[in-house]
Amino acid sequence: MTLQHNQDAQFAKSVLFVAFANLTYFFVEFIAANNIHSSSLFADSIDFLEDASINILIFLALGWSIKNKARLGKCLAMILVIPALAFLYTIWQKFNMPSVPDPSILSLTGFGALLVNLTCTFILMRFRNYQGSLTRAAFLSARNDALANIGIIIAGLIGYIWVSMWPDLIVGFLIMAINLDAAKEIWEASESHEIPLKP
Repeated sequence: MTLQHNQDAQFAKSVLFVAFANLTYFFVEFIAANNIHSSSLFADSIDFLEDASINILIFLALGWSIKNKARLGKCLAMILVIPALAFLYTIWQKFNMPSVPDPSILSLTGFGALLVNLTCTFILMRFRNYQGSLTRAAFLSARNDALANIGIIIAGLIGYIWVSMWPDLIVGFLIMAINLDAAKEIWEASESHEIPLKP
């Protein structure tokens, strides 16, 4: 019983730290995205806000029944769709007012995002099966974001040799696809009323 309590306490601290880290970098990336008119950074900044929301919800759901956690898992799956919708909005803006983001700011901001997400992934890795679909949502979100950040960095580097809005848009599409796939996986885990496993 004491061991279980300690595990719950460690998990609670971890998700709160991850939520704070994501919320902080949301502001950094959102400001950068607006300054350089980057679709991929904008989509990724909304992704950071979504990650913060997911981890706060997971923290609040500690101690809930398996059935209620499964319901929340479905809500989290729907939250994962938000960055995709945000990206579609930025595409509309991009084609109305074509612009090429500054490659230096794009790469540096993407690198900072990668460091944040790798840290969060490392913290959540040992808990990825701990609370069923809920922690799987947090782990998948952090892992997928790290992959998206690598794409943003690459898009920035390509910008030094190819002045085009397309690398930024292609990475935005990648972020959208990754999040939709994660949403599908979490929804399926919730449908099966996944039993929480010990780490």
